[in-house]
Amino acid sequence: MKSTNNKILIIGGSAGIGFEIAKLFSTENKVIITGRNERRLKEAAAKLKDVTAIASDVSCGQEVDELVKHLYAKHPDLNIVVNNAGKAFVYNVTGDGVDGFSKATEEIQTNFLSIIRLNEKLLPLLRRQPEAAIVNVTSIVAIAPSVRLPTYAASKAALHSYTLSLRYLLAETSVKVFELMPPLVDTEFSAGVNGHKGIKPVIVAEALLEGLEADNVEIRVCQTEEFYRFYLSSPDQAFAAFNNRQ
Repeated sequence: MKSTNNKILIIGGSAGIGFEIAKLFSTENKVIITGRNERRLKEAAAKLKDVTAIASDVSCGQEVDELVKHLYAKHPDLNIVVNNAGKAFVYNVTGDGVDGFSKATEEIQTNFLSIIRLNEKLLPLLRRQPEAAIVNVTSIVAIAPSVRLPTYAASKAALHSYTLSLRYLLAETSVKVFELMPPLVDTEFSAGVNGHKGIKPVIVAEALLEGLEADNVEIRVCQTEEFYRFYLSSPDQAFAAFNNRQ
């Protein structure tokens, strides 16, 4: 997959991993970033080179329809979509009064269902291109869940499963399907789970660039690769080790 001269849509591009992907790729590609917070989005775009910012909440059907209509009309050469939207709650799923159902509803909507909806609406446009890609950003917790993020982990596991199916079904088309699977990353998003101990988001962006160029469709970043191999050899031990150190 070529990593230059693309038109790239980055969902959740105003901060963290999404911002670093936009920053890295905007030097040799045309980049569009979206986010819920218009102020933060404009501030992010001002720090980047020739980036288009479109305020849009991917979890809202009406706003997605407006975004898609705009993309078809103004960006018919769009050929890469990076699905980086995220919502997470840290809580004990067995605790009293935690309202896990409401938390899970938000997480599943943002992290999973909204991605299915957007991909479905943009696939006809992507399939017109001679070379295209969908990048779904999952997480190390898609391999084995963190009990501190029980329903977030479940949403990322669902996205991983969906990504496998999507890749298989699009194998004979011009659209490649990548999964970007980072470990703990030092961002504002991960502050509640000791994110300061994680890798820098630019490392994730660099891994995506290398993965696209190498056609490595499952990009397990840094510790995720080691943990993945550990999990394959001993799932119970990997799960226990992963949760005991949190």
